[in-house]
Amino acid sequence: MRIGVVSDSHGLLRPEVLQRLRGVDRILHAGDIGRPEVISGLEALASVTAIRGNVDEGQGWAARFPETAVAHCAGRALYLIHDVKALDLDPAAEGIAVVVSGHSHRPRIETREGVLYLNPGSIGPRRFSLPISLALLELGADGPPRARIEELAV
Repeated sequence: MRIGVVSDSHGLLRPEVLQRLRGVDRILHAGDIGRPEVISGLEALASVTAIRGNVDEGQGWAARFPETAVAHCAGRALYLIHDVKALDLDPAAEGIAVVVSGHSHRPRIETREGVLYLNPGSIGPRRFSLPISLALLELGADGPPRARIEELAV
């Protein structure tokens, strides 16, 4: 299963993002959506699981998105939280294979205690000198989850 992972769109959905996500089986958005049209645009490509981030708080349209979510993909549990520093559970003990977060706009892939921690970076407006990026996550029946960061030249 091939999953597109995005975060921190801040209301912007670039054509380059849609192009990179074509053909994925599912899309995860780790918060700071910014506008509901971002989710509609992603849903044109695949089923979307999204959470709200701090930018979305207080926005009426964002109330339908939870602060955290568990997505089940290819027999694995993936936990979505906007700011990984707010993580208040032990993913390994809970049987979670991947923790997906955003907030920092810094792409990162790290494995700790058998759990893959994935921050795709930001697909929204550029912040400082950080890249515009997303992640592609591959889940198979066997072996650990595999992720890679895709930087966009925009």
